[in-house]
Amino acid sequence: MSFPTPRPGLVIRYSFLWSDEQDAGAEQAAKDRPCAIVVAVRKGEHGDIRTLVAPITHSVPEDPADSLEIPAHVSRTLDLDGERHWLRLDELNRFSWPGFDLRHIPGKAGRYDYGTLPQALFEQLRQGILDRQQARRGHTQDRG
Repeated sequence: MSFPTPRPGLVIRYSFLWSDEQDAGAEQAAKDRPCAIVVAVRKGEHGDIRTLVAPITHSVPEDPADSLEIPAHVSRTLDLDGERHWLRLDELNRFSWPGFDLRHIPGKAGRYDYGTLPQALFEQLRQGILDRQQARRGHTQDRG
């Protein structure tokens, strides 16, 4: 079993730690979820791949500007459940690939990724994150 090559737009299963969980002292996430890779860059003397992910959630956003709804046809292509899904633009986790928090997709042993976001949706995600960061409305948890 091997890990997929991390690349922007790839949707993985990951144990995402929210900022409010970290603020409450948690070191581990409450649950695993799909997350989209936003950045994957080789860094350091050992060539570690630093990865930045945005979570996918069922929760309707309090502020619509902080999330991007995933179109139903994209959710089906990724084989996500039939509910509505949002990409969060204001919450990110950073870690060295593959890290301890990468998870198998339930029912698909050895599989860590759901597929890739369409390029146009990924560009909306990327721009939305940049906008949140410029407005200082984002949170990034460093997971190691």
